[in-house]
Amino acid sequence: MYKVMIIDDEKSLRNLLKNAIQWGELGLEIAGEAASGIEAINIIDEIKPDIAFVDIKMPFMDGIEFSKLAIQRYPDLKIVILTAFSDFEYARECIGIGVCEYLLKPIVRADIKATLEKIIKKLDAEQPKKEDKEVIIQGNDTIRKIEEYISKNYTQPDLNLTSIAQTFGFNASYLSRLFKAETGKNLIDYLTECRMEQAITYAKQGMLMYLTAKMVGIPDPNYFGKCFKKYTNQTYSDFMKQYKNK
Repeated sequence: MYKVMIIDDEKSLRNLLKNAIQWGELGLEIAGEAASGIEAINIIDEIKPDIAFVDIKMPFMDGIEFSKLAIQRYPDLKIVILTAFSDFEYARECIGIGVCEYLLKPIVRADIKATLEKIIKKLDAEQPKKEDKEVIIQGNDTIRKIEEYISKNYTQPDLNLTSIAQTFGFNASYLSRLFKAETGKNLIDYLTECRMEQAITYAKQGMLMYLTAKMVGIPDPNYFGKCFKKYTNQTYSDFMKQYKNK
């Protein structure tokens, strides 16, 4: 079963896509969704989609910018750009960066299904996928270097499991397993921990949330807010209030 990810800042459109067709009948499942390109690039390693529906216009990181990053890291990912008619010529540029298909808004159910059937044929033709070749490495030294690299570079918005793996010359899934085995933590959790610990420092200093979000590498304040609350069990504003008069 192939995994599908929906990336659009409009919740109504994400829901429309989810309910438009019977995904299971096509051998597909909705594996995840994101409200911005920034959120998507941070969680894509966890979801590992085969197909992604991407809105061309989103805040902080638009569909084209996201697609460039995603295709660079996941060459086999099939991206479907969602675009309004007024942006049609803009959307056509996406074909040059490796986007698979594009759909015009308002989206028609029959067009979604036809596009998916075409993509499924491509995915089936590419099977079986090549198995990952694992490399024996000295775990402790490598993980220490990766932790140092994350500590120095966590402010980069596009830093994630895949980009780190590419920097160190490893397969992403292998590095994920190695990092967990050596540290007991998921690599993405460690990255988030670095970002949130610094965010806590800024919050104590009274820095506004949108500035803190940008400073720690999550310029989408909505996604940053989710991460901060999950990490501290408090909203950013509530946390900051505790230190306001100290």
